[in-house]
Amino acid sequence: MHRKFYIIFTYMLVSWLGIPGAWGEESVQVLTKQAMDECQEGRRAKDAQVRLGHFERGRALAEKAVALDERSADAHFALFCSIGERMRANGEVLFSVFEYGRMMEALDQTLLLNPRHVDALSSKGTILIEVPRLLGGDPEEGEAILRQVIKLSPDSINARMVVARSCADRGEHQEAFDLAKKALELARAANREDLLPEAQKTFSDIQTKLASK
Repeated sequence: MHRKFYIIFTYMLVSWLGIPGAWGEESVQVLTKQAMDECQEGRRAKDAQVRLGHFERGRALAEKAVALDERSADAHFALFCSIGERMRANGEVLFSVFEYGRMMEALDQTLLLNPRHVDALSSKGTILIEVPRLLGGDPEEGEAILRQVIKLSPDSINARMVVARSCADRGEHQEAFDLAKKALELARAANREDLLPEAQKTFSDIQTKLASK
């Protein structure tokens, strides 16, 4: 009887305290979700200081999540999101080499751990298109990645917008129009307040180009 009790007690103790993924994994998941929530709230915020506050809190939460489990792709992506959005809030051009490197390290680590991480793929493709070649940009590879994202996740909004703008720049106005229109419809249907203004502007700009060609 005592031996049976000891075995059960030992199993419970190991499960609670000794196995990564019991309480630890739950904490990583909670911290990661909180970090991503902060990132989303920051995107929606109108006041600049409020926005920065969300991104800073998100980064702190994501750093804790990564420290708890370096194998969590979602934790690394939450860190990428917080750093990247804070850089955008500061004007994108005013970033330090260290911050840019840390952001890309978090993104690359996400994709190393989960090569089919749709949000990370979308971010990688966007960066390759929008960043100058001197800083590692590659528009062709970036667009190929974003088209892969659209296949993997048909409800992707950002990927459609970025590819639509690339198509418009090349004069492929009808495909640009179709992609931008779908992106706007998806943003409205999902009530994505953080993406809706950009989707509306992208569609409007491409409509204007199509009407004037």
